[in-house]
Amino acid sequence: MTPFTVILIGVFIIVFIAFVKTVTIVPQRKAYIIERLGKYNKTLEAGFHILIPFLDKISYKHTLKEQATDVPAQICITQDNISVEVDGILYMTVMDAKKASYGIDNYQFAATQLAQTTMRSVIGKLELDKTFKERDIINSSIVDAVDKASDPWGVKISRYEVKNIVPPQSIKDAMEKQMRAEREKRAEIAQSEGDRQAKINRAEGDKQEAIARSEGEKMKRINEAEGRASEILKIASATAEGLKIISESINLEGGKDAVNLRVAEQYIKEFGKIAKTTNSIVIPTDLSDIAGLVKSAGTLLKK
Repeated sequence: MTPFTVILIGVFIIVFIAFVKTVTIVPQRKAYIIERLGKYNKTLEAGFHILIPFLDKISYKHTLKEQATDVPAQICITQDNISVEVDGILYMTVMDAKKASYGIDNYQFAATQLAQTTMRSVIGKLELDKTFKERDIINSSIVDAVDKASDPWGVKISRYEVKNIVPPQSIKDAMEKQMRAEREKRAEIAQSEGDRQAKINRAEGDKQEAIARSEGEKMKRINEAEGRASEILKIASATAEGLKIISESINLEGGKDAVNLRVAEQYIKEFGKIAKTTNSIVIPTDLSDIAGLVKSAGTLLKK
């Protein structure tokens, strides 16, 4: 290999390194901080860029996407002096890559620590029961405090979510007993309300039944009374009609003799019934005087 060839290879390597150092491609939703001779020069956004070899340097690379950072669990003391273990998730977005690079050393760590201190402060103002009910208040309080503090860092805090609130085991047992007692109380109340409604329904049913029965009895008696009245009217009408026919028949020729004969037959028939149903009988003074008996009956009929 000749010296010229060695020099040519060296020049080619230098040119290649210079080209690699010169050309930079920034991906989408990324931001690169360029320093020239150790001083901030510019911020490169997504696209193709050419740098000055050996002078420009990529010092920081930031993602502009929203980042979710775990906030480690910590012990907080509530207003009623109960220790609870609380953790969460902090969501943040880099809005200014230059501030995020030079405003603070590690913005994620700083935001996490600030979220923890704010969490202890907020939990200390709430009782244990309210820490479970008012998570929205806790989240908004932490977001307001951390977002205000992170503004000089070029970071926007979008939201914070509490993941778990874990009380001590003794408190868990007490809460479970309380919940069980509350469920039993609601069950007894529901059962008593059901019994009460059932009694009301039965009483209402008995009332309706009694009313219906009385109405039925009333209609029955009205119908029976109307039936008896109709029967009496028909009997009276038939009797009157019969008497009218008898009176008309008496006035006909031979009518009186027929009536006298009928009376005598009826008299003898009834006398026979008396003889069958009693030991004491009434005997006429003259059994052979049937004609006199008929005559007496006829006289009675005229009267």
